[in-house]
Amino acid sequence: MRTHTAETQATMTPKKALQFLKEGNQRFTNNLKANRNLMDQVEKTGAGQFPFATILHCIDSRTSAELIFDQGIGDIFSIRIAGNFVNDDILGSMEFASKIAGTKLILVMGHTQCGAIKGACDHVKMGNLTTLLSKLNPVVNMVEPEFEIKGSGNAELVQKVADENVHYTIQQILLRSPILKEMIDKGELGLVGSMYDISSGEVSVFESDTFVGM
Repeated sequence: MRTHTAETQATMTPKKALQFLKEGNQRFTNNLKANRNLMDQVEKTGAGQFPFATILHCIDSRTSAELIFDQGIGDIFSIRIAGNFVNDDILGSMEFASKIAGTKLILVMGHTQCGAIKGACDHVKMGNLTTLLSKLNPVVNMVEPEFEIKGSGNAELVQKVADENVHYTIQQILLRSPILKEMIDKGELGLVGSMYDISSGEVSVFESDTFVGM
């Protein structure tokens, strides 16, 4: 499989980009890999890159998007932060990836048993981690009242916060980036929420968080 070029990127649509990711995840869960020469891709992308999708996901060592979606050099922009939330820097990165570099899809991917989510549910206070986890507080505060048993020991609570965090992140992208919102409204860009199961390797797309008629 060859890396994406200006020509292949130009023919890409949001719907096709999502399909590419779904097919890649299916290969991954079936323990298959597309046949690609990574060093050839390094050479081919030396003069420029034409990725088709941007993926926001956690730093968790089990959640590498390039592996999960079986993608090669130059295929995707990968944005990683514990808890897969957005801030101004991440929104700026998404705007560059979409408006300048031409990606057709932003996929927000949470994952099961997320350590950052667990830390937020436990209201952990530790150095700079305190500030990071505070970004997840709006979602934790929204979900906690539904549960009698609080904290990371409640697996159902942790997963509900992880799910709602993806929904919240999607909303924040739409609210805080007029550039991305305009591209989505024009059909130039897709925005999708999803959840990765670290036990099965499968990525599930949230239909309620799918924009531009995926």
